[in-house]
Amino acid sequence: MNQKITVRTLRELKARGEKILMLTAYDACTAAWAEAAGVPTILVGDSMGNTVLGYSNTLPVTLEESLLHTSAVRRGAPNAFVIGDMPFMSYQISIEEAVRNAGRYLKECGADAVKLEGGRDMLPVIERLVTVGIPVVGHIGLLPQSVLKDGGYRLHGKAAAEAKALISDAKALEKAGVCMMVLEGVPRELAADITFQVATPTIGIGAGAGTDGQVQVIADLLGLNAGGFTPKHAKRYAELGETAIAAIRQYVAEVTHGDFPDNAHSSSNQPKS
Repeated sequence: MNQKITVRTLRELKARGEKILMLTAYDACTAAWAEAAGVPTILVGDSMGNTVLGYSNTLPVTLEESLLHTSAVRRGAPNAFVIGDMPFMSYQISIEEAVRNAGRYLKECGADAVKLEGGRDMLPVIERLVTVGIPVVGHIGLLPQSVLKDGGYRLHGKAAAEAKALISDAKALEKAGVCMMVLEGVPRELAADITFQVATPTIGIGAGAGTDGQVQVIADLLGLNAGGFTPKHAKRYAELGETAIAAIRQYVAEVTHGDFPDNAHSSSNQPKS
């Protein structure tokens, strides 16, 4: 990509019926991989809590950790549409604090938007952010930051009442002015219906193929979590974790047996004859 991706680009993609690609990234290296492969939108997800920082869920991720990783992603992918995923309790306390924290993603990290979880209950925050000029990506369905309240991860929208509520949430987010919305862990039929009913681009994860785009966690896609759990919605396109372990084992063996470094990988001050 040699042109900057903007909110206008995203609207045009939906209008043309073209799929919107999104991938998570957490540092300059993985962000550069994503941009080089043609991924226009990168989410610096709070999934970094599980995949990078070693937490058991996303709740411990701090604002400073998220800002640090978002800055690195921006440096690695200068043309992508970079979204900072606001961590738990960085936007729920007050509208004023939410604006202050969201603004840091744009001012300090160079992000193009922020993402926060919740539907109609988050409208006052979302509306204020949009009013002051901060692009917002909504997120409804399965909300990882509500995992304790929900008692675990589950599909949302199977029951008629819950499906109706999610449709209402999506329409409310659109009216509030979000530039995109993530639909996570909802039945594919419901996700397709929501996508049809709103003009805002929808990005699915565990929501079938009927959304305007897809997002996946890069660790799942590349198999970076060698031998780890892979969610049902994720497809592993490589096993880089296994490859890395094999390479490190070879390094360990060569150093242990004195095979590395050899003359080709070291220097000598002896003059050449």
